[in-house]
Amino acid sequence: MKKEQMVGTRLPDTVVRDLEAIEEVEQSDRSTTVRKLLSRAIQDWKLDHYSRLYGNGKLTLARAARGAGVSLWEMMDYVKTKKITAQYDLEDLQRDLQTIAQVKGGS
Repeated sequence: MKKEQMVGTRLPDTVVRDLEAIEEVEQSDRSTTVRKLLSRAIQDWKLDHYSRLYGNGKLTLARAARGAGVSLWEMMDYVKTKKITAQYDLEDLQRDLQTIAQVKGGS
C-alpha cells in the first residue's frame, strides 16, 4: 500500500501569493509548505469536529480525544477554551464512584 499519494488542486492567485510568502519565510519548497499547512488544518478540523460531537453528547471525552488524535488532557483544554459544557451527569458520577469502590475494595 502506498504511503503517499499525489493530490492536485487549483488555487486562487491570492492563496498562491500567500503560499509564496510562507515559503520565503519558512525557507521551504511548495510541497513541504502545503503538506505542513494541510496537516495543521486537518488537525484543527479534527479538534473542532470531535469536540462538537462531545458537546452534543455523541461521544465521551476520551473517544473525542482519540478521534482527534490528542491526549485526554489536550482535549480537556481544547473544549474548555471553546466553552463546551462538560458532558457529565449524575449517572456518570454514580458509575465512577462504583468503579472506584470496586477498585478500592479489590486492593
